[in-house]
Amino acid sequence: MAHPFVTAVVRGLIALAAATGIVIECVEGDPLVVFSFFTIWSNTAVAVVLGLGAVRARRRQPPLPALWTGGVLLCIAVVGLVFHLVLDNRASEFNQAAEIARLSGARAVANQLLHTVTPIGVLLDWLLLTRPGALRPRHAAQWLAAPGTYLVFALTRGALASPDTPARYTYPFLDVPAHGYLDVLTNALVLGLAFYALGLALVTVDRFRPAVGRDENRISSLGAGGLK
Repeated sequence: MAHPFVTAVVRGLIALAAATGIVIECVEGDPLVVFSFFTIWSNTAVAVVLGLGAVRARRRQPPLPALWTGGVLLCIAVVGLVFHLVLDNRASEFNQAAEIARLSGARAVANQLLHTVTPIGVLLDWLLLTRPGALRPRHAAQWLAAPGTYLVFALTRGALASPDTPARYTYPFLDVPAHGYLDVLTNALVLGLAFYALGLALVTVDRFRPAVGRDENRISSLGAGGLK
Protein backbone atom coordinates (compact mmCIF):
# COMPACT_ATOMS: atom_id res chain seq x y z
CA MET A 1 0.00 0.00 0.00
CA ALA A 2 1.59 3.23 -1.17
CA HIS A 3 1.57 6.15 1.22
CA PRO A 4 0.10 9.33 -0.35
CA PHE A 5 3.45 11.06 0.08
CA VAL A 6 5.23 8.29 -1.85
CA THR A 7 2.60 8.43 -4.59
CA ALA A 8 2.99 12.20 -4.78
CA VAL A 9 6.78 11.95 -5.05
CA VAL A 10 6.63 9.30 -7.78
CA ARG A 11 4.15 11.28 -9.83
CA GLY A 12 6.08 14.47 -9.29
CA LEU A 13 9.25 12.84 -10.61
CA ILE A 14 7.47 11.55 -13.71
CA ALA A 15 6.05 15.02 -14.36
CA LEU A 16 9.51 16.51 -13.83
CA ALA A 17 11.05 14.07 -16.32
CA ALA A 18 8.54 15.12 -18.97
CA ALA A 19 9.01 18.82 -18.26
CA THR A 20 12.80 18.50 -18.30
CA GLY A 21 12.78 16.80 -21.68
CA ILE A 22 10.55 19.52 -23.12
CA VAL A 23 12.68 22.34 -21.71
CA ILE A 24 15.88 20.80 -23.12
CA GLU A 25 14.30 20.48 -26.56
CA CYS A 26 13.15 24.11 -26.46
CA VAL A 27 16.55 25.38 -25.34
CA GLU A 28 18.39 23.31 -27.97
CA GLY A 29 15.97 24.09 -30.80
CA ASP A 30 13.11 26.28 -31.98
CA PRO A 31 10.16 26.05 -29.54
CA LEU A 32 7.68 26.56 -32.38
CA VAL A 33 9.09 23.50 -34.13
CA VAL A 34 9.43 21.53 -30.90
CA PHE A 35 5.77 22.00 -30.05
CA SER A 36 4.76 20.73 -33.47
CA PHE A 37 5.44 17.11 -32.45
CA PHE A 38 2.92 14.73 -30.93
CA THR A 39 5.66 13.60 -28.55
CA ILE A 40 5.78 17.08 -27.04
CA TRP A 41 2.00 17.35 -26.90
CA SER A 42 1.84 14.06 -25.03
CA ASN A 43 4.69 14.85 -22.66
CA THR A 44 3.12 18.22 -21.90
CA ALA A 45 -0.05 16.36 -20.93
CA VAL A 46 2.04 14.03 -18.75
CA ALA A 47 3.69 16.97 -16.99
CA VAL A 48 0.35 18.68 -16.32
CA VAL A 49 -1.76 15.65 -15.38
CA LEU A 50 0.89 13.83 -13.34
CA GLY A 51 1.83 17.10 -11.69
CA LEU A 52 -1.78 17.69 -10.68
CA GLY A 53 -2.02 14.05 -9.65
CA ALA A 54 0.97 14.50 -7.37
CA VAL A 55 -0.60 17.54 -5.71
CA ARG A 56 -3.93 15.79 -5.23
CA ALA A 57 -2.27 12.70 -3.78
CA ARG A 58 -0.29 14.81 -1.32
CA ARG A 59 -3.49 16.61 -0.26
CA ARG A 60 -5.48 13.33 -0.13
CA GLN A 61 -7.93 14.69 -2.67
CA PRO A 62 -10.05 12.58 -5.06
CA PRO A 63 -8.38 11.47 -8.28
CA LEU A 64 -8.60 13.30 -11.57
CA PRO A 65 -11.18 12.01 -14.11
CA ALA A 66 -10.28 8.69 -15.69
CA LEU A 67 -10.89 10.18 -19.13
CA TRP A 68 -7.95 12.54 -18.62
CA THR A 69 -5.48 10.23 -16.99
CA GLY A 70 -6.29 7.18 -19.07
CA GLY A 71 -5.93 9.35 -22.16
CA VAL A 72 -2.51 10.55 -21.04
CA LEU A 73 -1.45 6.95 -20.44
CA LEU A 74 -2.61 5.95 -23.93
CA CYS A 75 -0.99 8.93 -25.70
CA ILE A 76 2.38 8.51 -24.03
CA ALA A 77 2.26 4.74 -24.61
CA VAL A 78 1.71 5.40 -28.33
CA VAL A 79 4.65 7.82 -28.27
CA GLY A 80 6.93 5.15 -26.82
CA LEU A 81 5.70 2.39 -29.12
CA VAL A 82 5.89 4.45 -32.33
CA PHE A 83 9.34 5.71 -31.44
CA HIS A 84 10.83 2.31 -30.62
CA LEU A 85 8.95 0.18 -33.15
CA VAL A 86 8.76 2.59 -36.09
CA LEU A 87 11.17 5.52 -35.86
CA ASP A 88 14.12 3.88 -34.11
CA ASN A 89 13.71 0.52 -35.82
CA ARG A 90 15.98 -0.03 -38.84
CA ALA A 91 13.54 -2.62 -40.19
CA SER A 92 10.79 0.00 -40.41
CA GLU A 93 9.96 1.73 -43.68
CA PHE A 94 9.83 5.04 -41.79
CA ASN A 95 12.87 4.57 -39.58
CA GLN A 96 15.04 7.51 -38.52
CA ALA A 97 17.52 5.34 -36.64
CA ALA A 98 20.59 6.97 -38.18
CA GLU A 99 19.49 10.46 -37.14
CA ILE A 100 18.55 9.26 -33.66
CA ALA A 101 21.92 7.55 -33.22
CA ARG A 102 23.68 10.85 -33.91
CA LEU A 103 22.01 12.59 -30.97
CA SER A 104 24.41 13.47 -28.16
CA GLY A 105 24.63 15.47 -24.97
CA ALA A 106 21.48 17.22 -23.79
CA ARG A 107 19.54 16.22 -26.91
CA ALA A 108 20.24 12.55 -26.24
CA VAL A 109 19.08 12.98 -22.63
CA ALA A 110 15.88 14.69 -23.77
CA ASN A 111 15.27 11.96 -26.30
CA GLN A 112 15.44 9.27 -23.61
CA LEU A 113 13.27 11.24 -21.19
CA LEU A 114 10.53 11.93 -23.72
CA HIS A 115 10.40 8.58 -25.50
CA THR A 116 11.42 6.04 -22.86
CA VAL A 117 11.41 7.36 -19.30
CA THR A 118 8.00 9.02 -19.32
CA PRO A 119 6.15 6.16 -21.10
CA ILE A 120 7.60 3.62 -18.67
CA GLY A 121 6.99 5.89 -15.68
CA VAL A 122 3.34 6.52 -16.53
CA LEU A 123 2.78 2.81 -17.19
CA LEU A 124 4.29 1.81 -13.84
CA ASP A 125 2.26 4.47 -12.07
CA TRP A 126 -0.88 2.98 -13.63
CA LEU A 127 0.04 -0.57 -12.70
CA LEU A 128 1.32 0.06 -9.19
CA LEU A 129 -0.30 3.22 -7.84
CA THR A 130 -3.82 3.28 -9.23
CA ARG A 131 -7.01 1.38 -8.58
CA PRO A 132 -8.34 -0.75 -11.42
CA GLY A 133 -11.79 -0.64 -12.92
CA ALA A 134 -12.47 3.02 -13.72
CA LEU A 135 -11.75 2.97 -17.46
CA ARG A 136 -14.76 2.45 -19.75
CA PRO A 137 -15.05 1.32 -23.40
CA ARG A 138 -16.43 4.73 -24.38
CA HIS A 139 -13.13 6.27 -23.30
CA ALA A 140 -11.29 4.46 -26.10
CA ALA A 141 -13.43 6.28 -28.66
CA GLN A 142 -13.17 9.62 -26.84
CA TRP A 143 -9.39 9.37 -26.73
CA LEU A 144 -9.32 9.38 -30.55
CA ALA A 145 -9.86 13.14 -30.31
CA ALA A 146 -6.17 13.53 -29.44
CA PRO A 147 -4.62 11.91 -32.54
CA GLY A 148 -7.43 13.30 -34.70
CA THR A 149 -6.72 16.85 -33.59
CA TYR A 150 -3.00 16.33 -34.05
CA LEU A 151 -3.48 14.95 -37.59
CA VAL A 152 -5.46 18.02 -38.64
CA PHE A 153 -2.82 20.28 -37.08
CA ALA A 154 0.14 18.46 -38.66
CA LEU A 155 -1.33 18.35 -42.17
CA THR A 156 -2.52 21.96 -42.02
CA ARG A 157 0.86 23.13 -40.75
CA GLY A 158 2.65 21.21 -43.49
CA ALA A 159 0.35 22.52 -46.22
CA LEU A 160 0.73 26.16 -45.14
CA ALA A 161 4.46 26.09 -44.36
CA SER A 162 7.09 26.82 -46.98
CA PRO A 163 9.07 23.84 -48.32
CA ASP A 164 12.20 24.90 -46.41
CA THR A 165 10.43 25.01 -43.02
CA PRO A 166 12.23 22.77 -40.47
CA ALA A 167 10.30 19.54 -39.89
CA ARG A 168 7.56 20.79 -42.21
CA TYR A 169 5.90 17.39 -41.87
CA THR A 170 6.78 16.26 -38.38
CA TYR A 171 6.83 12.49 -39.00
CA PRO A 172 7.93 10.56 -42.09
CA PHE A 173 4.60 8.72 -42.33
CA LEU A 174 2.84 12.12 -42.57
CA ASP A 175 5.14 13.50 -45.27
CA VAL A 176 2.73 14.46 -48.07
CA PRO A 177 5.36 15.45 -50.68
CA ALA A 178 7.09 12.10 -50.19
CA HIS A 179 4.03 9.83 -50.08
CA GLY A 180 0.98 11.77 -51.31
CA TYR A 181 -2.23 12.44 -49.43
CA LEU A 182 -3.73 9.00 -50.12
CA ASP A 183 -0.83 7.14 -48.54
CA VAL A 184 -0.55 9.62 -45.68
CA LEU A 185 -4.24 9.31 -44.85
CA THR A 186 -3.93 5.52 -45.10
CA ASN A 187 -1.02 5.64 -42.65
CA ALA A 188 -3.07 7.87 -40.37
CA LEU A 189 -6.03 5.47 -40.53
CA VAL A 190 -3.83 2.50 -39.63
CA LEU A 191 -2.31 4.39 -36.71
CA GLY A 192 -5.75 5.57 -35.61
CA LEU A 193 -7.08 2.00 -35.59
CA ALA A 194 -4.02 0.90 -33.63
CA PHE A 195 -4.60 3.79 -31.20
CA TYR A 196 -8.22 2.70 -30.71
CA ALA A 197 -7.27 -0.97 -30.33
CA LEU A 198 -4.64 -0.11 -27.73
CA GLY A 199 -7.21 2.01 -25.90
CA LEU A 200 -9.62 -0.92 -25.78
CA ALA A 201 -6.79 -3.16 -24.59
CA LEU A 202 -6.04 -0.77 -21.72
CA VAL A 203 -9.72 -0.75 -20.75
CA THR A 204 -9.79 -4.56 -20.76
CA VAL A 205 -6.58 -4.91 -18.76
CA ASP A 206 -7.83 -2.29 -16.31
CA ARG A 207 -10.99 -4.28 -15.71
CA PHE A 208 -9.18 -7.50 -14.80
CA ARG A 209 -5.87 -6.38 -13.30
CA PRO A 210 -5.59 -6.85 -9.52
CA ALA A 211 -5.33 -3.91 -7.16
CA VAL A 212 -1.79 -3.70 -5.81
CA GLY A 213 -2.86 -1.90 -2.65
CA ARG A 214 -5.89 -0.31 -1.09
CA ASP A 215 -4.72 3.17 -0.24
CA GLU A 216 -7.81 5.37 -0.62
CA ASN A 217 -5.63 8.24 -1.74
CA ARG A 218 -4.12 6.49 -4.72
CA ILE A 219 -5.05 8.30 -7.91
CA SER A 220 -6.98 5.70 -9.79
CA SER A 221 -7.03 7.93 -12.77
CA LEU A 222 -3.92 6.82 -14.60
CA GLY A 223 -5.11 3.34 -14.81
CA ALA A 224 -8.57 3.89 -14.04
CA GLY A 225 -10.14 6.42 -14.11
CA GLY A 226 1.33 10.17 -25.40
CA LEU A 227 7.10 11.78 -31.74
CA LYS A 228 9.35 13.35 -32.13
